[in-house]
Amino acid sequence: MHLEIVSPEATLYSGEATSVIVPGTDGAFQLLDNHAPIVSILEEGIMKVQGAKLSDKAKKHFTTGKDAGEITLAIKSGTVEMKDNKVIVLAD
Repeated sequence: MHLEIVSPEATLYSGEATSVIVPGTDGAFQLLDNHAPIVSILEEGIMKVQGAKLSDKAKKHFTTGKDAGEITLAIKSGTVEMKDNKVIVLAD
């Protein structure tokens, strides 16, 4: 699936991913390939992404997760939309 992570300052990531876990208002939830369309508000927490290939420029925004191939990003709030196998995260 295609993932875009956008902050007020810049696009932090645009590329492929195999899994995205985001901190929703009722708890964290996971988005995988061909997930049903969804729009949700995000709360403060850690976003986890599997299968992303980071450029050197993007690496400064992310940390390495506990699992192999996982990257993480701390967010304060935001929204997520998944439609047509494309995930867009607007994050603060």
